[in-house]
Amino acid sequence: MRILVTGASTGLGLASARALATDGHQVVIHVRDATRSVPGHGEWAGVVGGDLSDLEQIRAVVTQSDAYGAFDAVIHNAGTMSPTDVFAVNTVAPFVLTALMDKPARLIYLSSSMHRGGSADLGRIDRGQVTYSDSKLYVTALAAAFATRWEGTVAHAVDPGWVPTRMGGAAAPDDLTAGHETQVWLATHDAIPPTGGYWHHRETQRPHPATQDPAFQHELISLLEARTGVRLD
Repeated sequence: MRILVTGASTGLGLASARALATDGHQVVIHVRDATRSVPGHGEWAGVVGGDLSDLEQIRAVVTQSDAYGAFDAVIHNAGTMSPTDVFAVNTVAPFVLTALMDKPARLIYLSSSMHRGGSADLGRIDRGQVTYSDSKLYVTALAAAFATRWEGTVAHAVDPGWVPTRMGGAAAPDDLTAGHETQVWLATHDAIPPTGGYWHHRETQRPHPATQDPAFQHELISLLEARTGVRLD
């Protein structure tokens, strides 16, 4: 399988990419700056670069990724807790990438248990008040909205747990291996689980109710389309 993993220079993204490459898959990794040292040069089928906090660079990532042909799966792993970038990186980037790239058979979006503390007040976007929890609520809603939108494409959201990465911190109590296994499994498992799941360690859980609300999903997508100029087919 050919698989794209975003945000794969460190942490969960790198762990996911290495697990997939070890299993014999063709892995293309996304990093913020491809001109810098990229981990594991010989492991990858390709490398794409771009700052996902910038809309034009997100579009550039699409162009670079398309050069490798259609992907069987895309793991939208890239994320940040920077207050100035959480909305762009955690919500806008996966939306734009999904809208513009050829649709793979499997879409996996990294969520967080913290999404349950997010606000369903979408007015926070225009007010510049989006928190990390809000951004993860939004991307979880997008995963649910995309689950049945395109024939032949399934979509899932994954809570990897609080793991000891650069973002999670050394004191994080969860296991890094368990933190990437679910998204790797969803990307490659022969029997694709039913679409639209919210997963934690290979078990489905109940997400924030707003993420399952078609009206909220529609409002969020319409807002993202208006802000980015990118239409979702």
